[in-house]
Amino acid sequence: MLRELKTFIAVTQDGTFAAAGQRIGLTQSAVSAQIRGLEDYLGMPLFDRSGRTAVLNATGNRILPMAEQILQIFADMSQPETLNDFRGVIKIGAISTFQTGMLPAVLVRLHQQAPALETKLIPGVSFNLLTQVDAGNIDLAIVIKPGFPLPKDLYSETLLREPFVLIAPTETVAEDPLLLLRERPFIRYDRTSFGGRLVTQFLRSQRLEPKVALEIDEIDAIVKMVESGLGVALVPLAGLWLERNAHLRVIPLAEMTFHRELILVMRHSNRQSALHLLITRCLHEVAGAE
Repeated sequence: MLRELKTFIAVTQDGTFAAAGQRIGLTQSAVSAQIRGLEDYLGMPLFDRSGRTAVLNATGNRILPMAEQILQIFADMSQPETLNDFRGVIKIGAISTFQTGMLPAVLVRLHQQAPALETKLIPGVSFNLLTQVDAGNIDLAIVIKPGFPLPKDLYSETLLREPFVLIAPTETVAEDPLLLLRERPFIRYDRTSFGGRLVTQFLRSQRLEPKVALEIDEIDAIVKMVESGLGVALVPLAGLWLERNAHLRVIPLAEMTFHRELILVMRHSNRQSALHLLITRCLHEVAGAE
């Protein structure tokens, strides 16, 4: 019945069976079947089905907080008395630059304090990772802060603010980043990504329309393209290229500098668990050292 309770809560959050199913990975008919099963088990309807949206009736409103409490109690049951006794799996989502940057140091600290813990790393872009945390498929994620409010059930806190810079081939002589963006071919940070949207906002604020030679999402791949002489790019100071001393020019944006903000995201219901508090502490310790 726990599965049905989770689906019931998802429907109340998303407003329709179809929207809830899309978020939690079920068809609309599967969601409907689970809700009918829950209603049959309780012996009473939970929704007013007179309209297109799934509106809770009086019984549904009374049961909702109890359903949330049941799921929280069940989650608490899986928490060990001490972290040394933890034998479970923690699923951590992270964007690529964080995986290859600070995450290894974070995991070393984590496993020193919870040695029996098994970590499963989930790669992805920020939007997809946010969706998976919201759906409960992963426990927490490190993503780029989006330009829109997070769902009400998600909690976030800032880890890092990474400045953007202009990178150009080593033979570049010009110092003016705006001049280079106007005159040189531009390797664009994928405009559909959260980081790419920041680049788009910067270009609009400076009234720039660079000649796009290539659009790509991976920062280290963008750096390789610049090293090969394909063009110039706007990237955050993050990624493996900082460790390997990439052969290119890094030109600061001075007073025009903008940043991407890396945030830790988890569900509010998990925020105070011993394991989540430990991971949060490890993340801030490593981020602070950086």
